[in-house]
This record gives sequence, structure tokens and C-alpha cells, in this order.
Amino acid sequence: MDSTEDPDYPQIIFQYSNGFLVSKVMFTACELGVFDLLLESGRPLSLDVIAASLGTSIMGMERLLDACVGLKLLAVELRGEGAFYRNTEISNIYLTKSSPKSQYHIMMYYSNTVYLCWHYLADAVREGRNQYERAFGISSKDLFGAMYRSEEEMLKFLAGQNSIWSICGRDVLTAFDLSPFTRIYDLGGDFFKDSIPEADLYILSKILHDWDDEKCRQLLAEVYQACRPGGGVLLVESLLSEDRSGPVETQLYSLNMLVQTEGKERTAAEYSELLGAAGFREVQVRRTGKLYDAVLGRK
Repeated sequence: MDSTEDPDYPQIIFQYSNGFLVSKVMFTACELGVFDLLLESGRPLSLDVIAASLGTSIMGMERLLDACVGLKLLAVELRGEGAFYRNTEISNIYLTKSSPKSQYHIMMYYSNTVYLCWHYLADAVREGRNQYERAFGISSKDLFGAMYRSEEEMLKFLAGQNSIWSICGRDVLTAFDLSPFTRIYDLGGDFFKDSIPEADLYILSKILHDWDDEKCRQLLAEVYQACRPGGGVLLVESLLSEDRSGPVETQLYSLNMLVQTEGKERTAAEYSELLGAAGFREVQVRRTGKLYDAVLGRK
């Protein structure tokens, strides 16, 4: 063995290999209602009370709660009568349903949909296409329809996106001075079939990353035609660095686009090229340092 091997290498590999276990612990605690129960109680609860309240086995719940303690999602207090658990601040803020910054719905979408699609990541890489058909037995011919197996799932996904927006929205909307734009249209729905109304500014939030370059050009061309002179388009996307070395979250999102959609994450230069092909000029880029960045093109 090379004597210069970094002693942290094994730990890094183990950390990466256990990553999906960490995610599933958090997803399961959310799904079972652990964080909501502890928030509503207003006090630490014993293992027996938690298991009985949520209808689980004591043995299984004990292991789940202890894993959450290790992840700093719960805190534990050992008393004479046993272990008592409470939420940590991060769980109260982001993992309880009632919190204004709750990420519960996106957690459930990741657990019930994204997690299953990623089981077929190797197939997606081999074939270069999404894996909805393998994961759920749904034809991917109509991708927009296939992305949601039911109206309930679609609503959960939309609720999850809104929860992310509650955290990241201010960063991207304040990246540029948008005050010159008086009529703003947030593009959504089936925009490949529906007409696009006239406006001064169009916001395309996490839309282009769902589609291949050809469909992005088609959509942006239609937006350009509808846009008033002097108007513009604001893209809200997670940007890859130009040398494609990161950020790692964006690289993972791009793999997620592979297993779930027709699209990918892109660099600022790639988005600028798409905007230029549609006719937009004076393209500006703002990296927020958070989940999503902003790209503004003017007509």
C-alpha cells in the first residue's frame, strides 16, 4: 500500500457509502411523524410513549430515534425511568409540518419517488434516459404526465417546491434589480401546449433543467416572442461551475435529472447560449451561494 495514503480516505469512503442510509433515516422519521409528535407534545417523550403514539414497535423505534440523535435531529436525556427524546432546533424548523420553513413535503417526494428512481441509476447512465418506466411501470412517452403517478403526488411535489422557495426565493429575487419590470409572469403549467401571455418579465424557476436543449430553445423562443420590448426572462437554476468541478449538490441534481426527466443541470455559459439563441441579450449571472442561482436575459 502507498505509504502516502491519506488516513482520512477510509472514513470518506464509508461516509459516502452510508449516505443513502442517512437520508432514509430522516425520511422515515418524517413519514412516521416523529418530529411532529415531539413538537406537539411540548416536552420530551419516552420511547414507549413515542412508539405507542405512532403505532410502531418499541425495538424499531428505539433504533430510529437513536440514529436521529446521532444525526443531531433529536436530543436524548437519560433518566431513571429510561430515555426521553426531544427535537433539536433544526428539526423543529425544517422537519415539522407546521413550520413556515418545513421541508416535509419535499422529503416525502424524495423518499417515495426520487429514492426509487435512483435504484436504477446505473441503467439511466447506460441508456441515457429516465427510469420512470422501470421504477413505476409508467410509460415515459409523455414525460410531463409520467412524472406524477397521481394528483396527490403532484400536489406533494408542488408543496415541496414551495417549501424550498420559502428558503431560497429571496436570494434569487433580490439578485437583480427587478423594479423596472411592472408585469411579471411566473411560467408554469403545460407551457408547451398553452399560450404564453404578454409580460415584461418571465420567471422560469427550475423549469429548463427538466428539458433537453432543443425543448429549452423552443420554450425560450416562445417566451421571447411574447415578451414586451425591453423586457426579460429570469432563470432560477442551480449552476454548475464552468470547469464542471462542482458544486457537488448541483452535480447530484444533474444525475437526478437523468433518472427522472429529459434534462440536466447546466453551466452559466450554457444557459447564456440558450438565451442568446432565443434572441435575449445582455445576459447577467448571479451566484447566490445557496441552492439556486439567477440568470437574467433582456429583450
